[in-house]
Amino acid sequence: MPRQALVLITALVLALHWLVLHGVPLAWDSPQQPMAGRVFSTRSVAAAPPAPAPVVAPTAAPTPPAAIAAKPVVRRRQAPPAPSPAAADPTVAAPEASVQVAGAEPSANSTAAAPAPDIATPSTATPASAPPAEVPASGASAPSAEETTAAGIDIAPPGSGTGRTAGAPPPPVRIPAPTRLVFDVSGQAKKFAYNARAELLWQHDGSRYEARQEVSAFLVGSRTQRSVGAITAQGLLPEKFSDKSRSEQAAHFDHAKGRVTFSANTPEAAVGPGAQDRLSLFIQLGAMLAADPVRFVPGTQVTITTVSARTADRWTFTVEGPETLDLPAGPTPALKLLRLPRKDYDQKAELWVAPSLNYLPVRIKLTQANSDFADLLLRSSGAP
Repeated sequence: MPRQALVLITALVLALHWLVLHGVPLAWDSPQQPMAGRVFSTRSVAAAPPAPAPVVAPTAAPTPPAAIAAKPVVRRRQAPPAPSPAAADPTVAAPEASVQVAGAEPSANSTAAAPAPDIATPSTATPASAPPAEVPASGASAPSAEETTAAGIDIAPPGSGTGRTAGAPPPPVRIPAPTRLVFDVSGQAKKFAYNARAELLWQHDGSRYEARQEVSAFLVGSRTQRSVGAITAQGLLPEKFSDKSRSEQAAHFDHAKGRVTFSANTPEAAVGPGAQDRLSLFIQLGAMLAADPVRFVPGTQVTITTVSARTADRWTFTVEGPETLDLPAGPTPALKLLRLPRKDYDQKAELWVAPSLNYLPVRIKLTQANSDFADLLLRSSGAP
């Protein structure tokens, strides 16, 4: 009997560890989306007004056979007057998206900037019996996700808003030296508290780079993310990003065509100059800050197209200001950047980079929409 109880307790501990590691939300992990098969969407549909009853012309009364039958008179209903044209200009212009796509055809820009079709504005003289048709909301829709992720790096001064410099060349960078960072990880996944260990290994030879991040838990195993690519005058140029736990998923960049494809068979996406993956992003942000720290005053917003193993999206970080962190590695002066959730099931990301480590991350905290979180605190750093 004691042996059976020991076996059951061991199995329970292994199951809990597997559940925790599988649910660990890495700081650069994709937000958990609800299953497509279980999402229900409802919308209100306005019923069309009832059609007017048809006008039936009166028929003539029957006459005796000997008399000549009179021709029935059919009264025609006069058509209502046509709506008068609008006094204002009926054209609704579509918003112009300031985007750049690497290797795009010249006709692509002209297509994106084409105005929307003319839409007539209803006149105030329109009779109540003939209401004008509603104008579809899509006539002046916002730029598509394809156009958004094709934009370049946007650095906006405090109070200016994003999207004004997304077509500008990427800013200068200062690439950090090869480094190994070790983190203590604590957090909550699916209502279970956990502790783990993470390591970020950053290596390069001046022309090629590799970044590898691994989080591991005792008796369970590990989860690994890896980014490889080239180093240019504008910073990192990712070529492949992979995410592996039980199986591996990957994103492949084609910068010549301005596209990224996914091994998970999700739709490919457009990427612009300076696009990063979920791992190279943190190295690139630090390299930008190191090259020109005076530019990134509190309130500055940095927006970069960021690619996971399944999708691409625009991530905006706001520079919060300097802080001194009490880390396992000791008191560390750092600069905090914050990414707030932008839509449902999005994630809140808090990033602290240290000037003493060439602005590499020393703390990363991620909070999911369901309150699960992961908090990575630097324990040690050194050469690879």
